[in-house]
Amino acid sequence: MKDAPLHLALIGDYNPDVIAHQAIPVALQQAAQALKLSVKVQWLDTDAITATASLHGFDGFWCVPASPYRDTEGALRAIRFAREQRRPFLGTCGGFQHAVLEYARNVLAWADAEHGELVPGAKRAVITPLSCALVEADDTVRLEPYTRIAQAYGSVDIHEGYRCRYGINPEFAHALLEGEMIASGHDAAGDLRAVELLNHPFFVATLFQPERAALKGITPPLAIALLTACQEASA
Repeated sequence: MKDAPLHLALIGDYNPDVIAHQAIPVALQQAAQALKLSVKVQWLDTDAITATASLHGFDGFWCVPASPYRDTEGALRAIRFAREQRRPFLGTCGGFQHAVLEYARNVLAWADAEHGELVPGAKRAVITPLSCALVEADDTVRLEPYTRIAQAYGSVDIHEGYRCRYGINPEFAHALLEGEMIASGHDAAGDLRAVELLNHPFFVATLFQPERAALKGITPPLAIALLTACQEASA
């Protein structure tokens, strides 16, 4: 194991009953063992993220499922820090949704961008209910070649599980994805299921929950990719 451990922050409000919250620490430890690294994982409650000073000590960030969070602004503050400071970042399910919301507000300067679960009547709800809720569902995902997520999986065709009701609003998808945020994965119906940022060491977000594989003894490729990016950044 590496002498100096990597420090990973989990952005979200821990709930032991949430499957993803059970799985993510397991996924990271499995990935750490595969890479022969030492990793320390710390949960960051969203209502405790009141400033960025406390974020500098982390090598990487994972924004976890089970939103709405207690403090949306706290979650967005941590995501923005990871994006601007070029720290490796992974967002799954609710983390995907909030990564898109942060990008809309702070990169595209859409000050009125909202999450439709929190503000259902918002004129610029960039996150809205999926046409078909993906609760305890499994589906195939086609990844875009040469993206970081495709590199992580070593394939462009994957099969993953969901517990999600919200995704990108198709009305704003083109404007959201014409700059540095790009579509990197779609499901069998052609609906967007993964995004990532260009010109960032590692900033990947998925609507599916790859961490769930860890509870079946399978090390999630994205957990390995996240730790590899952290290791490279801290070298």
